[in-house]
Amino acid sequence: MAVHSKEQHEKLKRPFILTAIMLAMFMNAIEGTIVSTAMPAIVSDLGGFSLYSWVFSGYLLMNAVTVLIYGKLSDILGRKPVLLFGIAVFLIGSLLCGFADSMTELIIYRFIQGFGAGAVAPVASTIIGDIYKNEERARVQGYLSSVWGISAVMGPALGGLLVENLTWKLVFWVNIPLGILSFIGIWFFLHENIEKKKRDIDYLGASLLTLSISTLMLILVEGGVKWSWASVPIITLILVALLAFILFILQEKRAAEPMMPFEIWQERSILIANLVSLTTGVMMIGLSSFLPTFVQGVMERSPTVAGFTLTAMSIGWPIASMVSGRLLMKIGFKATSLLGGGSLIMGSLILVWMKPEAGPLLAAIGSFFVGVGMGLTSTSFIVVIQKTVSWERRGIATASNMFMRNLGNTVGAALLGGVMNTRLHSYLSEHAPKGAEVTIDTANKLLNSEERELLPDAVVKVLQEGLTLSLHTIYLIVLAFSVVSLILLTRLRKDG
Repeated sequence: MAVHSKEQHEKLKRPFILTAIMLAMFMNAIEGTIVSTAMPAIVSDLGGFSLYSWVFSGYLLMNAVTVLIYGKLSDILGRKPVLLFGIAVFLIGSLLCGFADSMTELIIYRFIQGFGAGAVAPVASTIIGDIYKNEERARVQGYLSSVWGISAVMGPALGGLLVENLTWKLVFWVNIPLGILSFIGIWFFLHENIEKKKRDIDYLGASLLTLSISTLMLILVEGGVKWSWASVPIITLILVALLAFILFILQEKRAAEPMMPFEIWQERSILIANLVSLTTGVMMIGLSSFLPTFVQGVMERSPTVAGFTLTAMSIGWPIASMVSGRLLMKIGFKATSLLGGGSLIMGSLILVWMKPEAGPLLAAIGSFFVGVGMGLTSTSFIVVIQKTVSWERRGIATASNMFMRNLGNTVGAALLGGVMNTRLHSYLSEHAPKGAEVTIDTANKLLNSEERELLPDAVVKVLQEGLTLSLHTIYLIVLAFSVVSLILLTRLRKDG
């Protein structure tokens, strides 16, 4: 009877814990979209346009570097202290960002923000795996996924309102009340029974992993931009990243409690889920980075319309995440994942076939199908990973999947950006009108309707043709990654 009442008590607390976790996830998710909208205002106030990309890269870098470490620490120390620490650091970073007096200061504070953010998504998802049973997890993970979709829709609009009517500082401070409410909810309602025994924390493994990943991210962000790919700094960084990664693997094999237990990758479902998260991460960045460029530059539509085409993906994702909970129960993990893989191919094919005269609606439909594919696969993966491993491995297993998607985003941004620049440069070199100086940078003017009007018709025509060809190549690569994703998904076992 006592056990039953305790179970009832735990069930009564679960909605409060879920609400607190969703607030933390929303705070983390909206940060990316809301800051994008505010950046022009921030740059005009603080200056330092050359450092523009590092406001995003610094945040993503710390997020990607720490996500595995927090996942492992949550297995050792418990979910609650790790998540509370992450939220606290994130809030300190957010507060400081609003007080930044220069772009350099803002970047440093964004590093602090990212350092805290790395704990939120993996540990929050792991807590759901802990407090809900197998049959409930799919539905609840769908709620968490929907938070990302809602933030993607709300973020740009909220950011625009705050910047236009108040101050860009509120873009960072709007998170603070959400974070405080989340902190209070987790502090009071989440209770864990952690086995009290001395644990060995793999500090050396964590340090080597941090060095390897941060160096890789630096190469991908600055390679071909600040330094040429064949330059001494890039070659040196590649050697450092490789050496740190080799030493990390050797350390993990001999550590008593490794930061990354490689045996979890021997589980077929985890290996395939993580590889598909890498490929879909590349696809996601290909869509979100380059689809608005096509809609604005080639279709000559407004930034609002271009944003709408991406919003379609943000709508498709949470809808599919919610539906996937029921599908997992009815048709199983493999069939749900394959449906997601098919939707990724459908969306990619629409984008490959898309002509400039097709209009933004077709772009939005393609984007929607890719979002549906992302929603079905990502929710399925988290559920099956958490079912496959024990409590002691659930944190690092969940984090490893999120890390692979982050890595796919970063690798994809560098790979697809390089392909687009190469194709566009080659086309412009061959087809530029005689006497006209047309470079890749001239394409920036296509994205501004007023500047586009000042360009000669012949230059506009050759730029749009070059951009169409370059982006068509990008979508062919995205399609190739969607096919690889589906092939990998066919290798899943029926029961996960």
